[in-house]
Amino acid sequence: MGASGSRTGRSGRGRGRGRSGGGDRSWTVEDVLGAPSLSGARILAGAAGLTRVVERLNVMEVPDVVPWTAPNELLLTTGYPLRDDPDQLVPLIAELDRVGLAGLGVKVGRFLAEVPAAAVARAETLGFPLIELPTELRIDDVLHDVLGRMLDRARSDQRSGEQLHRSFLDVVLAGGGLPDIAGALAAHLGTPVAVVDLVGTVLAGIDLQSLGLDPAERLPVPPGGHGVLVGGLHLSAASVVAGRRWHGWVVAIGRGPIAEEDGAALEHAATMVALTLTQAEELRAVEDRYRTGLMHDLLAGGDDPSELRRRATDFGWDVDRELIVLVARREAEGSPDGTEEVRDLDVGARRLFTERDPGAAVVAFGREVVALTAPFRGPTGRADAVAFAGRVSAALARAVGGPVSIGLARPVPDASRLPEAYEQARRAVAIGRRVHGPMAVAHFDELGVHRVLASVPEPELRSFAQEVLGPLAAPDAGMLDLRRTLRELLQTGGNVAEAARRLHFHYNTLRYRIEKLRALLGPFTEDARLRLDVEVALLILEHDDATAERRG
Repeated sequence: MGASGSRTGRSGRGRGRGRSGGGDRSWTVEDVLGAPSLSGARILAGAAGLTRVVERLNVMEVPDVVPWTAPNELLLTTGYPLRDDPDQLVPLIAELDRVGLAGLGVKVGRFLAEVPAAAVARAETLGFPLIELPTELRIDDVLHDVLGRMLDRARSDQRSGEQLHRSFLDVVLAGGGLPDIAGALAAHLGTPVAVVDLVGTVLAGIDLQSLGLDPAERLPVPPGGHGVLVGGLHLSAASVVAGRRWHGWVVAIGRGPIAEEDGAALEHAATMVALTLTQAEELRAVEDRYRTGLMHDLLAGGDDPSELRRRATDFGWDVDRELIVLVARREAEGSPDGTEEVRDLDVGARRLFTERDPGAAVVAFGREVVALTAPFRGPTGRADAVAFAGRVSAALARAVGGPVSIGLARPVPDASRLPEAYEQARRAVAIGRRVHGPMAVAHFDELGVHRVLASVPEPELRSFAQEVLGPLAAPDAGMLDLRRTLRELLQTGGNVAEAARRLHFHYNTLRYRIEKLRALLGPFTEDARLRLDVEVALLILEHDDATAERRG
């Protein structure tokens, strides 16, 4: 029935300039009419549809041609199938428009003296290009001429695309990063270009301030990647995808929609950005393995100190000085010890530490983030360290969407003492979580007697607390309330009036409770050794009580 050209447009009714997945420039009815073989043709009606996409040329040989047509075809006819009933053109034009044809060329003079006025009117109403072809025109010449030009343009577009792709590839192979790719694309398009992540943060390219946008804001990439920004700026974007992972967008910003061939340039640049990001991730993964190995060696000790210092220097770590160790651990329900492996946290945490101390070392180490950094000086050094650790805990908690506890060690004079400091920090974070609950920040020197209790197995501690407190160790609400009264009384040194004030009790109410406690525990107000045992037992249950109070 017809001859097919290269597919350069999108399927459908083809109301505008289409674009294929490869970015080839689409042919339109107007382009086709510019071919030399159609120099004598003229538009009878439907000039509004001259921008319809033409993907194929087809020849009408039978009256019922519609089942043998396809969207975006330009249909040509000698008029022979219509010679007995020219008025068939009226419903035919409506059907051809409905199925998405680009237009109809009718040869006049031999089989049709003229195109019926009703057909012209229908085509004009629909914006469907109706073209009068001269009598002397040979349809074979048109097919040969137009299809040849389509193929020539497709080959030219392919060569241009390959050349552009090679130019971007050369940038990457020469070691260029995202700014270089964005710069090369901007130079090719003559418009500002940005590489943005999935939330619109600009990674490279245009400065938002130069577009009249707040530089602290994100670039709003609309769904589908195409739209208009404030101020009439047109935004066109190509997705940056590597494997199954979507990284973001390459965005061109201008005063109007970009040309179709520029869309191909966007796609090529997006491919190179994906390659660059993948390479960077692979390099970072290798570096992270080396960082983790070095941190393990530093915290384990035993290797040549000078070799460890040399390796640390390669990463910008300064370990040849006084240091403190900080351990951050994420809490997660359902894991064996209340934690889960922390992944990708060291990147965000590293920024917090290096802003204060450029020589700090930060690594995601097993289930923890471990940091080695310069100690806080002065009389408030410990308090400053705890306050800084609190900011780190809050930042990491926001990043992972859950509580993060932190333990701090004492300062050590050099890297040879890091194993000791690491153990202190780990004990601090474990005890801090047990005593203070989620988001605990604990310094080893502030753990007091908990440092001793931490060295005793948990079953032995609970057995001791049960033996000392007896029924008072029960987890029910009544016993929890009595234990709270007992703690307050011991903290005030047995001062009944002060304890009653803190608990908001009447003096006589507290005296009654004290007698009840003496009946359960024995003469703890007179016996110093019993009182010490009671205080230790209360410390053992302190975390359980705090958890129960929060839930209550």
